[in-house]
Order: sequence, then structure tokens, then C-alpha cells
Amino acid sequence: MATVELEFTPLPAHVRTARLIATAVARRAGIAESLLDEVRLAVGEACSRAVEAHRKHCPSAPVRLELSDDDGRFQVVVTDNAPGDAASATVDVPAVGALDDPPQSGGTAAPEPLPANFGLAVIAGLADDVEVSSTDSGLQVRMSWPAMRSVPVTP
Repeated sequence: MATVELEFTPLPAHVRTARLIATAVARRAGIAESLLDEVRLAVGEACSRAVEAHRKHCPSAPVRLELSDDDGRFQVVVTDNAPGDAASATVDVPAVGALDDPPQSGGTAAPEPLPANFGLAVIAGLADDVEVSSTDSGLQVRMSWPAMRSVPVTP
């Protein structure tokens, strides 16, 4: 299958469209039905992170999404053009239970904001293989899952 390429303006409403397209292409690539939710969630996280980075640093530049199935793998690449966002290229997963700890004081404390790179840690837990890298102009998140072609491709 050829690569499906999509560029969209950095608006949160377009993330839903990106998820729907990724799910449709994943299904066509032969991704197991049980993995489609993981694909949808991982693509949503990556696109949401890119949209937020663009809204802060380059609101007029499009977010880029590439979907392909080569060598028995379904691959998704989300690329942003937010140069100030390269610091979030590292993926640090919070300690187990760190988000569930009750407040130490007797009152109810406001929840701590999630770390800036928390979405990348979520993606790492959803995708079979994840690579996050800095580019000259921003950040690229590459995710993949095993694809077993079960849907015949018609020309």
C-alpha cells in the first residue's frame, strides 16, 4: 500500500479526523481488531501533542501525519514544526502509583498537572514500537504495530 499523507491546521477538532483516518488505514493494512483502539489512542495523543506545540510556537504551520504499511508493519509518523518543543523528546514514565498518591495534607489538594511529556509515555505504552526524535524544525513521533493483511486490497 502507498503511504497516506495528511497535513492539517493545528486545531484540536482536526485531531478527531486524524484518529478516524488512522483507524481506517490501520484496518485496511490488516491491523488486528483488538489493536485498533490502541492505534486510535496513540495517534490521538501524538496529534494532540503536536497541535498544542504548534499552537504555542507556530500556529500557522500544519501538522503532518504519514500512515503506511511496509514490511508487515503499520507505521504512523506525526511530525510537528515547533522548534521550541524539542525538549519534550525524552520519554520519562512517572513512578508506579505516583499519580494515585493521596494528598499529604488533611484537605483536598488540586491535582498536579501532568508532565509535558506524559503523552509520549502514554504512546510508548500503546504502540508496539515507538521512536521519538528531534528534527531540524521540531519533533517526530514514529509508531508502529504488526500488520497481518487480512483485507484484500483492490486497485
